[in-house]
Amino acid sequence: MKISSRFSVAVHIGTLLAFNNSSRITSDWIAGSVNTNPVVIRRILSQLKKADIVDVKSGAWGATLKKAPEDIRLLDFYQAVQSVPDDGLFHIHENPNPDCHVGANIQGILDLLLTKAQSAMENVLAEMTLQDVLTSFPEKIK
Repeated sequence: MKISSRFSVAVHIGTLLAFNNSSRITSDWIAGSVNTNPVVIRRILSQLKKADIVDVKSGAWGATLKKAPEDIRLLDFYQAVQSVPDDGLFHIHENPNPDCHVGANIQGILDLLLTKAQSAMENVLAEMTLQDVLTSFPEKIK
């Protein structure tokens, strides 16, 4: 199972906005970089606006970041676009055999372990910022 691509698209959008912080850029322009439909971008921008990460104006006014890149955690993007369903990142198979020692116990055990794994991933995202993404880029091509 994979995390929804909305997370990576949201970080892509944030990175574009950070690199172009002196001007507002439109969803059409962002869609060209992401290589997707502008409707997808507008939907994600709406989620980022609701999470107070971006400021969005209709039409040609475009979008800008509301915070400095060092103040936006990757976890903020992850939570804003609801990358994982409410029931968690991992889906455990249903209806194992209750008459089997393993089948009777595996769901509870896996639930505990996989909840810890998801929490660890989210803790790492909480430590990383949009600025970390920006500083990972090679020197800008002129």
